[in-house]
Amino acid sequence: MTLYEAELVVDRKESVAEGVLALTLRHPLGEQLPAWEPGAHVDVVLGPDLERQYSLCGDPADRDTWRIAVLREPDGRGGSAYVHDQVGQGDKVRVRGPRNHFRLQSAPRYRFIAGGIGITPILPMLAAAEAAGAEWTLLYGGRTRASMAFTGELGRYGERVTLAPQDETGLLDLASVLGDLADGTLVYCCGPGPLLDAVEERCPSGVLHVERFQANEQQTGDDAEFEVELAQSGRTLTVPADVSVLDTVRAAGIEVLYSCTEGTCGTCETDVLEGTPDHRDSVLTQEERESGETMMICVSRCRGKRLVLDL
Repeated sequence: MTLYEAELVVDRKESVAEGVLALTLRHPLGEQLPAWEPGAHVDVVLGPDLERQYSLCGDPADRDTWRIAVLREPDGRGGSAYVHDQVGQGDKVRVRGPRNHFRLQSAPRYRFIAGGIGITPILPMLAAAEAAGAEWTLLYGGRTRASMAFTGELGRYGERVTLAPQDETGLLDLASVLGDLADGTLVYCCGPGPLLDAVEERCPSGVLHVERFQANEQQTGDDAEFEVELAQSGRTLTVPADVSVLDTVRAAGIEVLYSCTEGTCGTCETDVLEGTPDHRDSVLTQEERESGETMMICVSRCRGKRLVLDL
């Protein structure tokens, strides 16, 4: 799949909370940007080996601009610090996408839960749920009220939004939101790993949709070597037990898109033509895993001796 990629101009850079900046991006020639749906994210290429994924948190109907929000992470790998300190209004940044593994499915009612910067993919979901006439609520937590982004925009939704700064209310009261889910309710959650784990423990099967910024505890399995046949290039490679498919393919001189190398961003998603993947990512749903149609080649392996990939 060929993704849109372009140098976009930072049309606006503004603080939306303590440690959180929002960037509004537009095409330098005024061209329209690709359409997207709530839950989508883009890759922002900040430099060699410095590429990060950010959720689109603006209005999908606005084809002139994309908006992302970036939390400064003091213990991060440098991407957020670069955006905060080096990227200014009028600068250009290379952006690729959008891609979406967190789509909002149609439902009569929703329970949205966000923690910290996890509010970003949820924002356009609220507007979509509202436009569809669905019943919904949002429980939004953060360290402090000042650290919680976009609270002003959320004000228009009134009592359907519950703000829960931890220094004021303690941990999120998940039982009040998830204790008695009516039939047809879907739960969408994005935020820190411990929050997602807690929500997963309380949700019945089939109702929860999450997006992770950090990898799940790595799933393990048979790490024996196997073969990958690359359908486009006509080559067959051996993937050693201690080497990923991604590294094996790149070592053979075949260029593929990748970013996080942890199975969280979806950049390296590759179509599987034959064989059964051993999924170890934090992106695909259970249904997508069972279909076996794609895999994240940075972490996932093979259940068997051979895969045929569309590379």
